[in-house]
Amino acid sequence: MAIILFDWGTYNALSTLIKAATLGMKLTEIPPYDFARKSRGPEYFEQYREIATKSFTTITAHAPYYNVVSTVPEVYMKTRKALIAAAKKARLAGAEIFNLHLGWRAWMDNRDIEQAAATIKAILDEVPDIVVTLEVMYTRRMLGTFEDIKAIMETVGSDRVQVSTQLENAWMLLTGAAEHGNFEAANAAADEAFWRNVLHQTLALSTHFFSLRFSQVIGFALGRRILKKRVPLGKGYPDLRPLARALADFMVHEVRAKHEELRMHLIYTGPPETKYRDTIQLYATVMSEVVPHLK
Repeated sequence: MAIILFDWGTYNALSTLIKAATLGMKLTEIPPYDFARKSRGPEYFEQYREIATKSFTTITAHAPYYNVVSTVPEVYMKTRKALIAAAKKARLAGAEIFNLHLGWRAWMDNRDIEQAAATIKAILDEVPDIVVTLEVMYTRRMLGTFEDIKAIMETVGSDRVQVSTQLENAWMLLTGAAEHGNFEAANAAADEAFWRNVLHQTLALSTHFFSLRFSQVIGFALGRRILKKRVPLGKGYPDLRPLARALADFMVHEVRAKHEELRMHLIYTGPPETKYRDTIQLYATVMSEVVPHLK
């Protein structure tokens, strides 16, 4: 049985790796903007690997924010090429996981699934020793519901594709907050049973990793769309305590006890101004709920 319950941490550029390691974080994620900057050459990612592999148990990478699907063939192929290049840089930096934000739907039918799967297959072919995680989105107008991710995984047909559940996105999606915008009502609906359901859906699509992400958010309207804005921990939705209680119980009694092959991690994805304080607070809140389960 694994001694470490889960790896925890946040996103870091090369310049902040030492700070995160000094604070005791066990995970670091390469942020998406590192892959979009032309100034980030191979040397940058080699230096990242040199420091990160000595300091962290898990290294992940977040792909740049490109829409994976498009009705324009030239745009679609350009995006695929850019994502493959980013995945190669991620592996050079020591990342085991390349997390993909799939973006807005283009076709609103099965062609979205097929195009996304084709891109992911291309990444796996070009970078044979990396796991691609697909991030859960917060509205059905975006590609990334649990059903979408299952369909993409089945189409690709590789155990190197799995889910990474952005927990506040799953909350917005499953409570309908992204449609009606009533975050107070959605928050009231997110009890421990709600979160256990989210975690069960995550576990069903997990192979190598039990991958979770979290930040609190507020909502705002842009035309007819409800969008989210990340805010410091304690300043938004959903409430952390019911989630922490469900997480503690689930990780100890479901994942750790029954699925020893899975490596668990929790990535804080909130605003940069408070991310170190908030990451430590998130870890402490979850682990305070874990203590009663460890007998």
